[in-house]
Amino acid sequence: MSQHVVGVEAQRAASRARVRTRRGIPRHEAVTLWISRVVIWVVIVLTLAPMWFVVEAAFNPTNAYFSLGLFPSHPSFGNFAYLFHQTNFLIWVKNSALVGFTVSLGQVLVTALAAFAFSRLRFWGRKYGLMVLIILQMFPNFLALAAIYTALAELNLLNELWVYMLILMGGSAFNIWLLKRFFDSVPKELDDAAFVDGATVWQRFSRIILPLARPMLIVIFIFTLMGSFSEYILAGTILETPNNYTLGLGMYGLISNQFAKNWGYFAAAALLSAVPLAVTFGLLQKYIASGLMGGVKG
Repeated sequence: MSQHVVGVEAQRAASRARVRTRRGIPRHEAVTLWISRVVIWVVIVLTLAPMWFVVEAAFNPTNAYFSLGLFPSHPSFGNFAYLFHQTNFLIWVKNSALVGFTVSLGQVLVTALAAFAFSRLRFWGRKYGLMVLIILQMFPNFLALAAIYTALAELNLLNELWVYMLILMGGSAFNIWLLKRFFDSVPKELDDAAFVDGATVWQRFSRIILPLARPMLIVIFIFTLMGSFSEYILAGTILETPNNYTLGLGMYGLISNQFAKNWGYFAAAALLSAVPLAVTFGLLQKYIASGLMGGVKG
């Protein structure tokens, strides 16, 4: 009888072993894993396909956005040469870089100061002030374009690059709220110890709280930089002359012609304009994961 029981147990163990794969993963988990991999690869292909069309159009001398093949029949750098010699592409890049980095640094400074005030200081309106900012920012920005244009026209401040940067530099309520949650998670015993040692409010902010939030500040900087490079509506409202155009305005001018759409020039400009963002993202990528994790944890 005992031998029969041992035999049954052995058969069950063998059947369980057959269900498992060579790596010791249950078969149903292995199937789920492979389905997840296939879905991920499909998403990657769907994401990269439009980028490939942009690359193909950039090297296509026919100035067409689509072609019959995956590769242009006679690839050339003619579209890139046209950008550098026949347009103000370098001026657009300079303006966009100036706007992007200035606005990003200003946004980080404003966000950090506001988040510290809402987290550590006590003042009238603190309880509902940030909530009001978030509610106001829920409305689309283009609803304020008429008011912004009218105010700047009355003050004779249209077509000024620094005015455009100043408007973009206004703090983002969502970033303030996210950074405030992180500041709230920092133990207040650090502030108390610094206060006992005679530290001022600014010293507590700059020497204790701010260094701990460095990864999150870098994330805010990168996202603001990306948003500034891709901003078009407000730039089209304020900036008027080609010497003040940003990349968004300049690139739109390449395809806004009534009789011709210069998709090849537009694609070449899109590839070149992605280089500054890619370099910045590559240099600061080690801070992004820790910054996002800190924001979720806070």
